[in-house]
Amino acid sequence: MRDGHGRVIDYLRISLTDRCNFRCIYCMPEDGLSLMSHDDILRIEEIEAIVRAAVRIGIRSVRLTGGEPLVRKGVVDLVGSLAAMEQIDNISLTTNGVLLPQMAGDLKRAGLSRVNISLDTLDADQFTEITRVGQLESTLAGIDAALQTGFNPVKINAVTVRRLNQDFLAFAKMSIDRPLHTRFIEYMPVGSSGGVDGTGWGHEDVIPSEELLQIINERAAAEGLPELVPLDGKDKPLGWGPARYFAFPGAQGTVGFISPLSRHFCSECNRLRLTADGKLRPCLFSDEEIDVRTALHDGGEDAVYECFLQALHLKPDEHHDKVGTERNMSQIGG
Repeated sequence: MRDGHGRVIDYLRISLTDRCNFRCIYCMPEDGLSLMSHDDILRIEEIEAIVRAAVRIGIRSVRLTGGEPLVRKGVVDLVGSLAAMEQIDNISLTTNGVLLPQMAGDLKRAGLSRVNISLDTLDADQFTEITRVGQLESTLAGIDAALQTGFNPVKINAVTVRRLNQDFLAFAKMSIDRPLHTRFIEYMPVGSSGGVDGTGWGHEDVIPSEELLQIINERAAAEGLPELVPLDGKDKPLGWGPARYFAFPGAQGTVGFISPLSRHFCSECNRLRLTADGKLRPCLFSDEEIDVRTALHDGGEDAVYECFLQALHLKPDEHHDKVGTERNMSQIGG
């Protein structure tokens, strides 16, 4: 089905939990957030029922997020249930990778199609600074596990924050010798607190994608590497979504740029979001939510279907450069 602005909506992002084994500085304040109670979080069977209603409006792709989705009990069984739905074409997952060495095989066998792994620096000390509790080698081991298990594509999501002075060329070079697809994501003004060192989001921290592409090409030239070459549709990895993709000539992987602020892709948006406590959000930047869980309890899957129709009607034309949301990213679903 199409929303009120003519866009086909076929993609649902589902947050399984607001809990995470990291405390990333751009995602939550240092002292953490008030967590949802166990009773407030959607049960696995409730998620399955909501997805059954969602496919009736044309949802064909599902992404599982968090928090960290792999800390949620029953995630492998959920993947299996979703994979058994004929209308679902693919199931993907966004993770920090820490639990992939133990879980990648089971997830693949259950029907998980592909993984995105969040990684914002390749410097071990800076990694611990950004995540507050994480170790770089754990996420790198998760990347290795994803490749060894045969997930394709394996994408690396790096949020770019100017003051962190990340080594962007090092990220881009990850795509040369292995089939990794690095995507640079502009730092978004989601939430009202947290941010780098707890100071919150600011325009000065945003690195526009065009500037970042120039930075990478200049640093590549200084090392004797060729410039990144833009790719057309047939060369883009599956599930490329809003990213613009480039590659070093002869590289096994790609380099993508996701530009929600400097180059709006709202006109191409095809997604809805379901929070861990059962609220349907038409847009990441909109605080408007529809209580799907209550609808499910009161009226079953038909009532949930009506919620999705309502969400299509409420989906805005774009985010209009809105700064701040009532919920932080870990509460909405990354």
